[in-house]
Order: sequence, then structure tokens, then C-alpha cells
Amino acid sequence: MRVDLFDFDLPQERIALRPAEPRDSARMLVVRPDALEDRYVRDLPQFLRPGDVLVVNDTRVIPARLNGIRVRGENVARIEATLIKREGSNLWRALAKPGKRLAAGDRIRFGEASESMACLLAALDADVVERNEGEVLLAFHIDGAALDEAIERLGHMPLPPYIAARRADDDKDSRDYQTIFAREAGAVAAPTAGLHFTEDLLGAIEARGARIHRVTLHVGAGT
Repeated sequence: MRVDLFDFDLPQERIALRPAEPRDSARMLVVRPDALEDRYVRDLPQFLRPGDVLVVNDTRVIPARLNGIRVRGENVARIEATLIKREGSNLWRALAKPGKRLAAGDRIRFGEASESMACLLAALDADVVERNEGEVLLAFHIDGAALDEAIERLGHMPLPPYIAARRADDDKDSRDYQTIFAREAGAVAAPTAGLHFTEDLLGAIEARGARIHRVTLHVGAGT
């Protein structure tokens, strides 16, 4: 198969770097047996009937991207780690950049004060247990709820690579990349379809007689 036949031109200016505002002004494609129709997400209630069920994902995205430095004697290196899977109370598997600068036994100090090593209250330490290419297993020096709180305090939202390559993250992203259903922390990427819903839209859906059911499915890095 010639995969180059699937290449197409996508102008940079057509790539959205921010979600639509308001959220339900995003475009929606309605597929019928004999036609396609361009609509907006806010029009969804028109296509629902009493008794229909809308299933939403109530996972909450954690600020899974951590910046820090590798501590190895006098030699230090800047490291970015994106947490992708929790494997224990203090264990996280992560994607590390640049992974080649890490080896089992290395220590990483994450946090805004990591360069100066001065303020331990503003830092989070982890040891590299194993490394496989760009993926590492990190053992943090704290665990449980204390670790969760430290990640919330020091982490950054894990923006999609095509966005992160073009701009830095900011405080607005912590709101933009959470759905209005978000309750259960654990996702390392947003359940993007749910980002288009607003409280007003939910009210209109329920007014049509449709029911809303919640499930929790933490979105991983493979998305």
C-alpha cells in the first residue's frame, strides 16, 4: 500500500489551538442514510427523543506533565515527564523527554524550584526504577493523597502534541481541557467529545426527555 496516497494539505491556520467558545458552538456532522448535514453541537437536542440515553464520561484530567531536572552528582539535565499510567501508590509510568538522559537509579526533582534545589516544599522527587526507550517507571518519594496533591500543585495540563508544539500551556488550559462532567481524577488526556457540552445544553437535552448516565473511563496517552 502506498501510504503517501493518504497525504493531504492541512494549513496551519486551520488547526484550532483553543476550544470553541461557547463550547457548544463547535461543529457537528449529522449522518443520515441519504445525506450529510453540517450543524452545531447546540442543535443536538433536536435529534433526541424521550427515553434516549446520553452516556457521559466523568473522568477528570490530571496535570500530568511535570518539569524537572535529573540529579546525578554535579551533572544535571532538564527532564519533562508525562505521567501515563499509575502502577502503585507511589509508582507512575511516564513518557520522559529526553529519555536517553535517564538511567535506572537516577533521581529527578520536579517543580518550579527544581533548578535551585532550594525549596523542597516546592519540589517533588522521584527515582527512575526502569527505563525502556522513552518510557520510564518512576518511584516518587511520597505516595497516596500526598502525591496526588503534589502533582496537582506542580503539574501542567498535558496538551495534545500538535498544540504543545505551537504554544505554551497556561492557566486557561486547566479549565478548557476539563469537561463539565469531570469528577473522578485519573485521565492523562481529555475525553474530547465531552468538551463540547455546556450546562444549558444539558438542560435542553433533559427537557427533551433524554436521560444522562455517567461512567468513569480514564483516558490514557494512547488516545
